[in-house]
Amino acid sequence: MADTTQIALLLADYALSLPGAHEDHPWGTRCAKVNNKIFCGLGGSHPADAYTLSLKLTDSLGHARSLSVAEVSAGWGRYGWIALHLHRGDLAPDLLLDWVEESYRAVAPKRLITELDTRPDPT
Repeated sequence: MADTTQIALLLADYALSLPGAHEDHPWGTRCAKVNNKIFCGLGGSHPADAYTLSLKLTDSLGHARSLSVAEVSAGWGRYGWIALHLHRGDLAPDLLLDWVEESYRAVAPKRLITELDTRPDPT
């Protein structure tokens, strides 16, 4: 499996490739937004958080919460947000890519979700 740095770059590239997605740096942290809403936090403000992925999950939240690498914040957790510390465990990149897309779908407008669903498969 790829190392944590490669996985973090893969996830960031994928998040920013989704329709209408763009990078922003609120609170000094890197994130991906769609329609001016955050759907993916890519790291944290502290160097130890460099490999933290924050996502808003709907369908997979229970699974994500069960992982040893997961952290649910007291404030944001009730809204479906979870932080996954990539450097603390061995998570399959395909699963993480699915969760980035799930988070995107949770906040993206329907027209962009339709665009995602109709774009050609890159493989």
